[in-house]
Amino acid sequence: MLILVAVFALASLRGLNMGILALVAAFVFGTGWLGIPAKEVLAGFPADMFIVLFAVTFLFGIARVNGTVDWLVHAAVRIAGHRTAVVPWMLFLLAAGLCATGAASPAAVAIVVPIGITFAVRHHLNPLYVGLMVVNGAAAGSFAPTSILGGIVNSSLEASHLRVGGAALFAGTFAVNLCAAVITWFVFGRRRSAVTEVANDEAADTPAPALGAEQAVTLGAMLLLVVGTTVFALDTGLFALTLAAALAVVFRRTAQLATKEIAWPVVLLVCGIATYIALLQSLGIVDSLGTRIAAIGAPLFAALLICYVGGIVSAFASTTGILGALMPLAAPFLASGAITTTGLVIALAAAATVVDASPFSTNGALVVANTPESVRTPTYRGLLRWGASMCALAPFTVWAAFVVI
Repeated sequence: MLILVAVFALASLRGLNMGILALVAAFVFGTGWLGIPAKEVLAGFPADMFIVLFAVTFLFGIARVNGTVDWLVHAAVRIAGHRTAVVPWMLFLLAAGLCATGAASPAAVAIVVPIGITFAVRHHLNPLYVGLMVVNGAAAGSFAPTSILGGIVNSSLEASHLRVGGAALFAGTFAVNLCAAVITWFVFGRRRSAVTEVANDEAADTPAPALGAEQAVTLGAMLLLVVGTTVFALDTGLFALTLAAALAVVFRRTAQLATKEIAWPVVLLVCGIATYIALLQSLGIVDSLGTRIAAIGAPLFAALLICYVGGIVSAFASTTGILGALMPLAAPFLASGAITTTGLVIALAAAATVVDASPFSTNGALVVANTPESVRTPTYRGLLRWGASMCALAPFTVWAAFVVI
């Protein structure tokens, strides 16, 4: 953990890509210090996250270059009656609906964020605000009875002969993320943003094109991505890559221009950090923390620590994985009856998802990757501050609301 802190500090002081330093740290610490074979260290490289970030930014890069995203943004504004303040809330509900009906959270964010970021840039809104609204919306819908995470939580508890109220879990986590969205609006959304002026000027010179043949085919590919990931549960990254490759074959010139839209620094950043975190997890650090917490005699304090572990680790690693690991660790407290099952499960689920806007998680990385280069750095820094704030405040807040009260 001290090495991870050093990586953050060195990257901040020297302006280096944190992912490069994290990969070096994984090699030096894992192979050089602990003697773990390099192949095993690299086994923690998140290939699925790499494919998602690469494929989605390539697919939507094609859609941006040929004007399909612009057409969708104008359509959204027409639907909202040119009340631009309504659109971020529409995106919140759209992301929530996709996750509630079975889409994985990164899939929903991958579909909605590129449209939302383009809308923000064209209407002088802060991309950070719109990105957070989409991520909060995806988290809000992630624990519906028909959702993926809702199913994971219920199956983990059933294995320990415990049950949680499905409606209460959905309502509680939705309420937490709705509150996060309101705070997001209050902090970032009430005023026009100056940080988008350069990007907006760059985009304003090109009028939104009509829906021609190329745009119609691209729009069809985007709709297929929604249907494939939501209805048929296809892998988001590989399916997006398949659709992008098909478009590249048909529209070669557009695809060549779209390769510049792939956010390689973001891909390296997130995958490098995830590799180092995976090394720590393989060493049993998360399980060790859970075991030590389980030995604490004070149930309320132990519940608070579990919420903090879930929130902090989820900001850097898979929310699905951390919930799958921590739910069984929470079972002894729940079985004792000292803490209500539904209350602790809601608190842990909310703590693990409200931090998903961290730039080191897949959802936060998708926001950064789809932000124009001219405003990418302030957006990344904003997500970093937001993620740190959520890690510090959210676990305590949800613990107080759902466990103590």
